[in-house]
Amino acid sequence: MQKSFKDPKPTLFVVSTPIGNLGDISYRAVEILSEVDVILAEDTRTSSVLLHHYQIKKQMMSYHEFNKDEKESQIIGLLNEGKNIALISDAGTPGINDPGYEIIKKVIESGFYVVSIPGASAILAAIVTSGLIIQPFTFLGFLPRKQAEMKKVLNDYINRKETLVIYESPLRVAKTLGILFSTLGQRNIALARELTKAFETIIRTTLSEAQEMEHNTKGEYVIIVEGNNNIEIHFDETITKHVERLVQSGLAEKEAMKQVAVDREIPKSEVYQAFKIDNKK
Repeated sequence: MQKSFKDPKPTLFVVSTPIGNLGDISYRAVEILSEVDVILAEDTRTSSVLLHHYQIKKQMMSYHEFNKDEKESQIIGLLNEGKNIALISDAGTPGINDPGYEIIKKVIESGFYVVSIPGASAILAAIVTSGLIIQPFTFLGFLPRKQAEMKKVLNDYINRKETLVIYESPLRVAKTLGILFSTLGQRNIALARELTKAFETIIRTTLSEAQEMEHNTKGEYVIIVEGNNNIEIHFDETITKHVERLVQSGLAEKEAMKQVAVDREIPKSEVYQAFKIDNKK
């Protein structure tokens, strides 16, 4: 339903803010931020720059990973008092790699409205300029820091065809690119950093070539990795052989069966039955 301030039910507005250039904010976002009673900000110092730019003077409350639990009851209390609240992050859309999801879920469970005020997103800004296939794509966010855990996550995507979108710190990007290459093999990629800012950089290259580059250690990276476009589906092989081939390439048996169903455009139950019958022989 369309929410307006004439509606008596308190609302949490999830407001997207610029990822770099302060001009990348919608008229509606400025209007909402000017009219709500309280603004929840990941970092009040960072967000105050944006609010000052648009001459918005509102009560601000910090809401981040380290205080989200203690702030939850206070936020619900404000809504119970009839206050309208805006949730913003340091940059981009709240809920994407920040604790916004938890409070959004709690507000919904508490019976209040949650309304999105869409806008800037580093994911979309990066992928539409990457030159790689845009859909389908899968957003992985930040990968685990430990190498073994990172490889475990990536192993699930070795034979997947969709483009992968990954966030990474500039201090870890070189290491992550190395693990991507050793796990996924040669792929076309795009490296985007400082999006919409004065020093915006988008490098279109390959995983192997990226190993030889020096990577700037300022500005968070968005890594776009093309999917596996080299999968050959041999329909002259049996379903069981197809599953076994994917298992040998690194997929878990369950994931291999799911992929076979996708590749052959048949129900997963059909793959399971064929595999089960052949393995009883």
